Amino acid sequence: MQKDKIVVGLDIGTTKICAIVGRKNEYGKLEVLGMGKAVSDGVIRGIVTNIDKTVHAISKAINEAEEQAGIDIRVVNVGIAGQHIKSAVHHGSITRKSNDDEITIEDVNRLTNDMYRIVIPPGSEIIHVMPQDYVVDYEDGIQDPVGMSGVKLEANFHVITAQTNAINNVNKCVRRAGLKIDNLILEPLASSLAVLSDEEKEAGVCLVDIGGGTTDIALFYDNIIRHTAVVPFGGNIITTDIKQGCSVMQHQAEQLKVRFGKAIAEEANPNEIVSIPGLRNRPPKEISIKNLAHIIEARMEEIIELVHTEIITSGYENKLAGGLVITGGGSQLHNVKQLFEYMTGMDARIGYPNEHLGKSKVEVVKSPMYATGIGLVLSGFRALDERDNRYQQVGVGHTPVKENNGTDFFKRILDKTKDLLIDDF
Repeated sequence: MQKDKIVVGLDIGTTKICAIVGRKNEYGKLEVLGMGKAVSDGVIRGIVTNIDKTVHAISKAINEAEEQAGIDIRVVNVGIAGQHIKSAVHHGSITRKSNDDEITIEDVNRLTNDMYRIVIPPGSEIIHVMPQDYVVDYEDGIQDPVGMSGVKLEANFHVITAQTNAINNVNKCVRRAGLKIDNLILEPLASSLAVLSDEEKEAGVCLVDIGGGTTDIALFYDNIIRHTAVVPFGGNIITTDIKQGCSVMQHQAEQLKVRFGKAIAEEANPNEIVSIPGLRNRPPKEISIKNLAHIIEARMEEIIELVHTEIITSGYENKLAGGLVITGGGSQLHNVKQLFEYMTGMDARIGYPNEHLGKSKVEVVKSPMYATGIGLVLSGFRALDERDNRYQQVGVGHTPVKENNGTDFFKRILDKTKDLLIDDF
C-alpha cells in the first residue's frame, strides 16, 4: 500500500549531505519521519571529488536519519547535479501496424525506449527522457496520445545527459555506504516536485534552485518540463568573494553572508559596521555592511544574468505567467527576490517545500534549503511527468522505463503475452 511505503531521499550537495525519511499520511501529505545531515567535504560544484569523505558523510547522515525515524535504511532516491549535466530536445517516431486499434501505453513506451538508443557524446549517459508534445499522423500538439487512433506516432523528447564518471562516482559512494539506489534524479526536477504547484507548471514557471556549488534551473510550461540547465555558481562563490574582498577567514565570510548579507546594496545602512575578531594578537577587523552588500550584489547579478540567459535560450521567456520560484539555501539571502524581479522583469517568490508536507517530526525541513531532499522523497511516490501517474491510475500500463537497454519494456511485453495466452485457454 502507498500509505505504508517509506521513501528515503539522499541529497548529495556541495555544502551538505542530507537524508530525509518520509511516508504519506491518510490525507496524501508527506510526513517526515527523520532527517540526518553532514558537512559535505568531498563534493565540489555538485561533483564527487573525494569518495572516502563523501562515503563518511553519507553514512553519518543516514545513521542520524535512521535513529530519528527508527528504521533501517537500505534503499535511497539520490539527486544528481553539476555543470556536466546537459539537456537537448530530440525527435523520435514509430510506425504502428494498424490504425484501427487505439494507441496504447506500450506504443508510448516503445517510442520512449527508442530515445535511450540515440547517439550521445562519448563519456555521457542518459538519465532522463521526458516527452514533450506528441504527433499522431502529423496532427501535432497532442499531450496524451493514449486512446487515439493512428499509424505514425512521433514526439519531441527532452533528453537529459550526465557524465558517466560523475554517475559512477555517485553510485560508488552510495554502494560503499551500504545502500542501494532506487532512482537517480536530476536535482532541479526533484526540487520542482517539492515547491511548484500544478497551476504554476501549467501557466509557465521557472524554478531557480540556488545551492552551494551550482544554481539549477528547471522550466515548465503546460505541465511539461521544457528546459533544464545548471549554472556553475552558487552560494559558495559569494562566500569566497566575501573572504577575499573583506580579508577574513572562510567561516567568518559564511557567517557574514548569512547574518548580515543583503543582495541589494542600496538596502544596506552605510553607518552599520560589524566587528570581526582578529587573528592571534591582532586587533579586531571592522567591516562595513554596505561594502559587504556591494560584494554580494555583484556576484548575485552575475548569477541572475546567467539564469536569465538560459530562460531566453529556452524560447519560453514571454510564456512564463507563473514567473520565477527561487529555492535552495541561496534563496534565504535578504532581498534576493527583489533583485531577481528587478533584473528579469518577472514576478518571483521564494519556494518553501510546505505545500506537500503534513505534520512532521522535523520542522526544520520546511526551509528552502531542504527543497531538493523533500523532492527526492516525493519522487518515490510521484512520477516526474504527471502523465505517468494518469497511466497508472487508469490501469492502462506502466510508467516509461529508465533503463538504457529497455529490458523492462520487453519483460512486460512477454508478461502481457503470457496473460493473453492463459486467458485464451
